[in-house]
Amino acid sequence: MNHILVFEAVVLLSSVAMMSQTTPSKCAAAPSEIVASHLSGEITLDARQPAPEWQKAAAIVFCWNWKGQNPDQQRETGVRVLWSSQTLYLRFECRYRELFLFDDSDSNGRRDHLWDRDVAEAFLQPDPAREHYYREFEVSPNGMWIDLDIFPGGLADLKSGMKRSVFLDDKQQRWAAELAIPMKALTRNFDPKAVWRANFYRVEGNKEPRTYLAWRPTNTPEPNFHVPAVFGRLRFAAAGKGR
Repeated sequence: MNHILVFEAVVLLSSVAMMSQTTPSKCAAAPSEIVASHLSGEITLDARQPAPEWQKAAAIVFCWNWKGQNPDQQRETGVRVLWSSQTLYLRFECRYRELFLFDDSDSNGRRDHLWDRDVAEAFLQPDPAREHYYREFEVSPNGMWIDLDIFPGGLADLKSGMKRSVFLDDKQQRWAAELAIPMKALTRNFDPKAVWRANFYRVEGNKEPRTYLAWRPTNTPEPNFHVPAVFGRLRFAAAGKGR
């Protein structure tokens, strides 16, 4: 597999093990809340060698399907969140069994229908009072991405200005992705005391039956991630506090 360079994302294939800050080795029952640790300034994205600030952020870990069943540690997923006044940062740490990737995208790495191959996804809802309005962000193991504005009856390109970095270790069957999302693309007036709603997902496979994993199970008869009623809570740690 060749090294791939995409706009604002570096994908490195290496036999080097992932950094020591990996997700726990066992997939335990996940909490219903994830806490974003505060940053006094901005950080540089580097999925292979993450900034030390990520150590402040506790990971939520999941490896079960969208019904909360059939846990699979080989598809374990960890998510960490950091925030500054300007940016929301997400880090995914993923184990996988097989890779199913698109080999084409727009020149900037954007790929429509990215969810038809392997992805990690974040659904973020800054205003829980507007239950059916939220933002969707996806990134693939080879650095492709898409960001969407979800609203009743449809969706639109968000054009958030999101940046990303991706590291793929095919020897260890792990990949990691870091996203930097401008706060202004998420909410007009960011209030760190507010509690957002959120959910995180993984998809693996290119044809049914595919693997659909969810932090907060949606419990739908068929795989469906668009169930905001089951989103978990996203809380922002106060300035000077990690969690």
